[in-house]
Amino acid sequence: MVTSLSEKICTACRGDVAPLKDTELATLHEALNEEWRVVDDQRLEREFKFKNFVEALAFTNAVGALAEEQNHHPDIYLSWGMVRVTLWTHKAGGLTENDFILAAKIDCLV
Repeated sequence: MVTSLSEKICTACRGDVAPLKDTELATLHEALNEEWRVVDDQRLEREFKFKNFVEALAFTNAVGALAEEQNHHPDIYLSWGMVRVTLWTHKAGGLTENDFILAAKIDCLV
């Protein structure tokens, strides 16, 4: 289950999904690249480094296209040679499996 996060598809959140806690949160976090951080048990965040602005922008555009495809949209901060991606499920008020699925898919882009 957990090892195939990147193969899953984000599902539409109906708003009645509770955010992940404790063991569920830790188990999914362990399945991701170790550079993903869980912030305040409510957000996933990772910074990606690039050689220049052009590479960072290309990655940002790829993340945007992937997010649109999955209908799950992160916050993306673009700077020279760096992109920070922050994920959480707004309707749940925290992290859901969708956030981990999208994080795993984003990792496949680098």
